[in-house]
Amino acid sequence: MKKWIPATSGLLAGLVAATVFFGDFSSNTRSEASDATIKSNAEKVYVPFGEKDEYYLFASGGHSGQMFIYGVPSMRHIRTVPVFSLDSATGYGWDTHTKELLGDYTWGDLHHPAFSETDGDYDGKYMFATDVGNSRAAVMNLETFTTRDIIDVPNTSGPHCAAFVTSNTEYMFLPTRFAVPIGRDYAPLDEYSEKYRGVMSAVTFDEKNEKLNIAYQVALPPWSYDLSDAGKKMSADWAVMTTYNTEEATTNLEINASQADRDYIVLFNWKELEQLVKDGNYDEVTGQKMIFPEKHKGGIYLVPVAKSPHGVDVTPDGTRFIASGKLAPSMTVFSFEKAFKAIENKDFSGERNGIPVLKYESVMEREVDPENALGPLHTQFDDKGMAYTTMFISSEIVKWDPNTGETLDRVPVQYSPGHSVAAEGDTVAPDGKYIIALNKIAKDSYLSVGPSHPESMQLIDLTGDKMEVIQSAPVNPEPHYAQMIKADKIKTISVYPKDENNPDAVYKQEETKIVRKGNEVHVYGIAMRSKFIFDANAKRPDQIEVNQGDKVIIHLTNIDFDQDITHGFAINGYDLNMEVQPGQTNTIEFTADKAGTFPLYCTNFCSALHQEMTGYFLVKPTN
Repeated sequence: MKKWIPATSGLLAGLVAATVFFGDFSSNTRSEASDATIKSNAEKVYVPFGEKDEYYLFASGGHSGQMFIYGVPSMRHIRTVPVFSLDSATGYGWDTHTKELLGDYTWGDLHHPAFSETDGDYDGKYMFATDVGNSRAAVMNLETFTTRDIIDVPNTSGPHCAAFVTSNTEYMFLPTRFAVPIGRDYAPLDEYSEKYRGVMSAVTFDEKNEKLNIAYQVALPPWSYDLSDAGKKMSADWAVMTTYNTEEATTNLEINASQADRDYIVLFNWKELEQLVKDGNYDEVTGQKMIFPEKHKGGIYLVPVAKSPHGVDVTPDGTRFIASGKLAPSMTVFSFEKAFKAIENKDFSGERNGIPVLKYESVMEREVDPENALGPLHTQFDDKGMAYTTMFISSEIVKWDPNTGETLDRVPVQYSPGHSVAAEGDTVAPDGKYIIALNKIAKDSYLSVGPSHPESMQLIDLTGDKMEVIQSAPVNPEPHYAQMIKADKIKTISVYPKDENNPDAVYKQEETKIVRKGNEVHVYGIAMRSKFIFDANAKRPDQIEVNQGDKVIIHLTNIDFDQDITHGFAINGYDLNMEVQPGQTNTIEFTADKAGTFPLYCTNFCSALHQEMTGYFLVKPTN
């Protein structure tokens, strides 16, 4: 067994190395590169007008709360999809559906998106994501690139490492970054080890109704849980996730959470946990089915790993999982088969919080130590099973062979790559064409925008003899994780189909109407190039008149069944806006609390007479 570098000395060495690499990169100017190389790289990423990119890249928007969509290889930003935060461009958070989704929250911290899977491969149907800031989970429909459901995750605080889904999207597991008392009850930090827990949630997805549901939760020890991965093929019933702060420190974590020689990988069999719940082996806590490992035995094990791991990844064939400690220079390859045998033989070195600890030597296959590589984090794979690990401190990606541990290649990036994403690189069938370094720092890369620099995503070509950086794109804020999928797997719609069963939809001008029910005013209107019609039989069909204090419910249907003819609807002075896509019916509700005259207009350019697409919202004063 190798001797791991102590936390303090490892960190110091990393800072020195990072300084050296920064200096090297800043001297690498354009004049040092050959014109032939520049031309070759430009050709590799060039996508002519009228042609499409080969891949979609979904990059987490971090504390913007949004999802960023890019095309690969062009690295052109295509769309920002609002998920956990208000978005005035689309009216997300103002219309009835999305306002309900967001609740009282105004922001989110979107991390670790994950595609729905079938047989361990992306199926292009849905994208899942989590909100670290407010402990939520969301699902996006990839036919429309819209968020369909958001749920609060109780008993947990900051589902950072999620979402990761099982091979057929049976579950999405959401471990937590911060340990808290169950139910968030008050408990002093002196009682941390006794009363705090790191709860993991097992979430299911009802595709028919597009709803997320919490199936059960697991009350794990009060540690911090980081990146996770689900098993594949022979390990499909299993999943792995990394931990840190197994010291259970409550202050000054940089020092106090780095005392022990090892942290753990949590290895669990989700089918066994599922069976525990079916058999009634759980407690009912805060309305949730809660498994307590020290009480409800089975299905969960601990595997020692190098200190402060920030990544564990399952190989495409499902036979191994690879983890790295940030404060150690090595990656460790673990064997599922060895782990299964160790469990069967009860080859344990003890237990923590009622969870058996497998002997490191019984599960470990090999330790891999690329020369001078520092700060290994996350690993992706190509179509030949080769591994690519980001080195946060030495600012590079290292290619190596999990079968032998041999270092095959390395490429510098600018700078401090956290995550990376290869073309379908965490599925059972990676494409092996590209990998993208998601860099935390990008100084020297783009035009200055002041003290705060955009982060960068660097596209790396894997098809040649050597890895080669061929494109870079700014992103702000930093990409915390990303997924890359073949474009032809996603089947979008261009127009919402008519829904004759929708009581709020109106598809003919003569059917538009304004109906008063007491102090409620219901508007059933249409948007079309280039006018609004709210009541075709009224003297002024593009006018809505109500009384001050009325509750107003406006159902608006876009009857332009033509792709890309999106209409907006805003009331000037009322802080309201929503978007209505072709064929869609959308609803906005509000109280007419301000009397007066308020123009309404289309906010999304739709035709040559877009400026003329206006009307009036008149509110009679109560006196």
